Amino acid sequence: MVILGVDPGIASVGYGVVSYEKNRFTALEYDTFRTPAGQQLSERLLQIFNFFEQLVRRYPIDAMSVEELFFNTNVSTAIHVGHGRGVVLLAGAKAGVPVFEYTPMQVKQAVVGYGRAEKKQVQQMTRMLLHLKEVPRPDDTADALALAICHAHASGSRLCTLSPR
Repeated sequence: MVILGVDPGIASVGYGVVSYEKNRFTALEYDTFRTPAGQQLSERLLQIFNFFEQLVRRYPIDAMSVEELFFNTNVSTAIHVGHGRGVVLLAGAKAGVPVFEYTPMQVKQAVVGYGRAEKKQVQQMTRMLLHLKEVPRPDDTADALALAICHAHASGSRLCTLSPR
């Protein structure tokens, strides 16, 4: 199974393409896609959409795992992230890729085994599971890879009945 994990945003969007076969993970590609500051929102969204549209064409993506929108107090930031998240979801849907959404707590539970794990614990476990020499940087990239791992674990569980959202 090939999974695309996405940590959505506008200025930076973390992504990670992970293969999961026979309980073994392999990172195929991962990075953070950035849009230029000062550019109109519509142009930034178009760049994000075009990037992800090309990415899902480049790999035989079986599922997309995207972080659910979460915010504390800054509604303006949440709205911008929501815009970026929307175009990522659109790129997946247009390509016919099933999209699954996970909360940060679900990701921590799936990767570390504890839903209140620290970010550094999740990053280290992500590094170990993917057999990487160091923790992927920046955090957006590491988060996207953790989202892909989360979906691999969740989709293999008989306790979990998953359906795309």
